[in-house]
Amino acid sequence: MTINYIIVDDEHIAHDIIKKYCDMLPNMNLLKDCYDAIEALDFLNTSAEVDLIFLDLNMPKLKGFQFLRTLPKKPKVIVTTAYQEFALEGYELDIVDYLLKPFSFERLLKAVNKAFPQPPEKSTIQQKKGKIQRMFLRSDKKHIQVAVDDILYFEASGNYTKVVLKEETITIRETIANLIYQLPESDFMQVHRSFIVALNHIRSIEGNQIIIADHKIPVGKFYKENVIRLFND
Repeated sequence: MTINYIIVDDEHIAHDIIKKYCDMLPNMNLLKDCYDAIEALDFLNTSAEVDLIFLDLNMPKLKGFQFLRTLPKKPKVIVTTAYQEFALEGYELDIVDYLLKPFSFERLLKAVNKAFPQPPEKSTIQQKKGKIQRMFLRSDKKHIQVAVDDILYFEASGNYTKVVLKEETITIRETIANLIYQLPESDFMQVHRSFIVALNHIRSIEGNQIIIADHKIPVGKFYKENVIRLFND
């Protein structure tokens, strides 16, 4: 599913940050940079394709919530602002989420997932005594069953993903972006836009690298918070 979005914010740096984060997601498509609400209104009146608005509140000409009240039919809205005190009013206007600047990539990703949930579709997972034991992964025209404990990590390869196991490596027709929603959070963590690691196979963490068996996995700067949580759990 492609998510067509616009950014409505009077600060150029806010546009740059949101676009940089959204460019890390394969299904996000920027339609328009709007630097005030009037510009956004003009665009919405001529385009029926907008699925999502990233909306600042404190803008010239027309404030963010005033802008929302003028829309007879509005796309989903994620507020991006430095003003926490307006959060309650935002939820009364049925916004999806309220991001306080500065926010991380992980926080934006959580908001987008809240707006457009992506349930597991392609992997069939079997559970035993509440813990996932095995899963089927789609490779070409067949499904391969693997033991979850044999998976060391996943590595993105275009529209495919390499699954590195203890004894072999297989390639599945699945993107990292979709795969992360299908894996149990208790067992796997995304540490880079191209890597998901199995937590129980982490041997050590050395600077911006995770060591799993003889493999060195890079930690992306937007995923450092995920890794830091490992030390705090």
